[in-house]
Amino acid sequence: LFNFYGVENIIRVGTAGMLNQKLKVRDIVVGMSAYTNSNFGAQYGFQGNVAPCCSWELLKAAMEAGEKLGHVPVPGALYSSDIFYDERQPGKILQGLGVLAVEMEAAALYMTAARAGKNALAICTISDNPFTGEELDAEARQTQFTKMMEIALEIA
Repeated sequence: LFNFYGVENIIRVGTAGMLNQKLKVRDIVVGMSAYTNSNFGAQYGFQGNVAPCCSWELLKAAMEAGEKLGHVPVPGALYSSDIFYDERQPGKILQGLGVLAVEMEAAALYMTAARAGKNALAICTISDNPFTGEELDAEARQTQFTKMMEIALEIA
């Protein structure tokens, strides 16, 4: 989309599992940066750890839109994992590093946007807490996660 269709901004909306226990199910988080266990960044030739960040312009706009709409998101780091059920359970370590939530796409999106000189932001609604087992059912995820979409549409 960035490289072949002239897209300047991509905003990912989706779900995330809670790592920061100050959050609640249904809270909205925006990824300022994205830790990852992926090797996605190696394709760009950097021999080290990549720390992809969102677009400041989109982050600022999302925070302002959230305030305007009464759905203020929590900004912070996300963890983009290639492994849906990671047996190593890195959640405690990531909590200690201040990571808000786990999802699967933000890191690759942010790296792709950076490489293309474009803008990206991940806006996620907390759907579950892997530490307590609290989770929303499929119907709730399908019908009740509109606030993050309203923020994205406000800044699109």
